[in-house]
Amino acid sequence: MTMSVYLSALSVTNLISRMPAAVAQGIIWGLMALGVFITFRLLDIPDMTVDGSFATGGAVTVMLLLAGMPAWAALLIAIVVGVLTGLCTGLLHTKLGIPAILAGILTQFALYSINLRIMTKANQTASVQKFGMFWENGNGFLVSSLHIPQAILVGLVLAAIIVALSYWYFGTEQGSALRATGNNPAMSRAQGIHIGTMKVIGLGVSNGIVALAGGLMTQFQGTADVSMGRGAIVIGLAAIVIGEILCDAIFSKGCNFAVKLCFIIFGGIVYYAVMVVILWLKLDPNDLKLFTAIIVAAFLAIPQLKAQSKSSFSRSKKRTGTAKGCQAFRGYGW
Repeated sequence: MTMSVYLSALSVTNLISRMPAAVAQGIIWGLMALGVFITFRLLDIPDMTVDGSFATGGAVTVMLLLAGMPAWAALLIAIVVGVLTGLCTGLLHTKLGIPAILAGILTQFALYSINLRIMTKANQTASVQKFGMFWENGNGFLVSSLHIPQAILVGLVLAAIIVALSYWYFGTEQGSALRATGNNPAMSRAQGIHIGTMKVIGLGVSNGIVALAGGLMTQFQGTADVSMGRGAIVIGLAAIVIGEILCDAIFSKGCNFAVKLCFIIFGGIVYYAVMVVILWLKLDPNDLKLFTAIIVAAFLAIPQLKAQSKSSFSRSKKRTGTAKGCQAFRGYGW
């Protein structure tokens, strides 16, 4: 295929038509990234549980929908189950002394079988045509791929609620203790903070939010799959890093915690929009995870590269100043 034929096959109208759905899904992935943010940034724990708890949220949601429970109630129960998965990881880490990353892997590994038990098979489907939408009967889906504008609106409302609750909670005494635990464990312990308890609570809250995102994604797609959370932590990291870089670029003097949380949601939208562009360019869908890894690696490397650039510039400036000083001394005969 020649370049001219390839370019002529690309339709800008097609790309634009795909973007609203990308925004809706990006908001859901952004919510999931908020959960990852709590463990990765606040607790300094790369929690692998999220790959399993995302699917658990979807599995619980779809089975409760099929059992006749309202969609909003199914999401609430999914959050509770997600919290329990995080507590399991926390207890494995704090009570049994298993390293945090390994504890997350163990819980994720166990959740695969648990999710199969919940759904009785690898995937389950819940049709929006059967259950309807929430604004139609009060019990239907909150989001659906068949109602994109409403899905974006509901996603933004839920995101605003989660951001507001997170901002409030992490400003409380317990929330501040949790943030201090990740920032400086030794000093936190010296201040009388029970580090183990804070880690367990943080992991529980994180995976509760992740399970909520999994439940929303199940409603949006109309289906839940036992492997739907595979690679979720990488997507979450991508959203976090993209959001933080954009936040730092816009607010060079720093921003408050609530604004940073909002930018993580926006990072999820940007990430998913980039994935849509990659598919629009007719690249192999099997390479999506490769592109994701490259994007995450690139954005993670940017702060380090900027720091190295500033360091080398300051060293060069210092050497230049020293050289000029030596020349001045020679001029005075020293």
